[in-house]
Amino acid sequence: MTAEIDRAMGFAPDYDSPIPYMQRTREYYRAIGYDPYRWAHYREVPFSPLRKPLAESRVTLITTAAPFDPAKGDQGPGAPYNSSAKFYEVYSGRTDEEHDLRVSHIAYDRKHSPATDMHAWFPLQAMRDAAAAGRIGALTEHFQGAPTNRSHRHTVETDCPEILSRCLRDGADVAVLVPNCPVCHQTVSLTARHLEQHGIPTVVLGCAKDIVEHCGVPRFLFSDFPLGNAAGRPHDAGSQAMTLELALRLLETAVGPRTTLQSPQRWDETGEWKLDYLNLEQIGAEELARRKEEFLRQKAIAKDLREKAA
Repeated sequence: MTAEIDRAMGFAPDYDSPIPYMQRTREYYRAIGYDPYRWAHYREVPFSPLRKPLAESRVTLITTAAPFDPAKGDQGPGAPYNSSAKFYEVYSGRTDEEHDLRVSHIAYDRKHSPATDMHAWFPLQAMRDAAAAGRIGALTEHFQGAPTNRSHRHTVETDCPEILSRCLRDGADVAVLVPNCPVCHQTVSLTARHLEQHGIPTVVLGCAKDIVEHCGVPRFLFSDFPLGNAAGRPHDAGSQAMTLELALRLLETAVGPRTTLQSPQRWDETGEWKLDYLNLEQIGAEELARRKEEFLRQKAIAKDLREKAA
């Protein structure tokens, strides 16, 4: 009967909805023996309106991607989760130089994202193009790298103030923030809130709708794509330009906090890719056991790196 109604009404299948990342993450980590993660959640959301037109504004970019380091193991497309490639302090890079930023250190969608085009998660070139066209006034001298910390306290009390300090030093009028993994989405949401509290308007470009909206941000451009493609489809300059333009329009048109705009772009026709990410219904017992063992191994690596960085 349900199938008949769907055909008659032209309904899409229920799975073709934004992935419930918080629910899946909660169930997944419970299944491998860990307590559910506490996702940041606020009632009140700060909001700073644009102080001048974007064509006169200096815009900064904040990313959770990591600079490639050949000494840190496999960081290429499809590389397994690589804790060795993680970074634990805010870093800066010049926007007038070329960079090689990777996402092997975070839990992006390794099954459905090819991870072969940095511009899908790091829209520096699209922002350069926007500046050249006069759509934005200029880029700041630097972009900022935000560490993906599971610790809310460390993100809020250490990383957010450091990013704010660097943005102010660069004279940023506006910030564009681009996350990749589930915790990345929380990181940039907390960062956006901090920047807004100090007068810098922000827009988050992301793929994990529930995490961003649960935390609460001023402006959010949601792309219903696999994690790791928040800046547009890989190897599709038109998609990437459209994604940035939608984000810029949101900056101009939002009249208050918690304003979400969904991109009309689709990843594919079926949406079946949404059935896979951390979905226990798709993971057998043997594979789950393997993942638990690997998780423990990567956790030990990360702990060692944090201790060395302290």
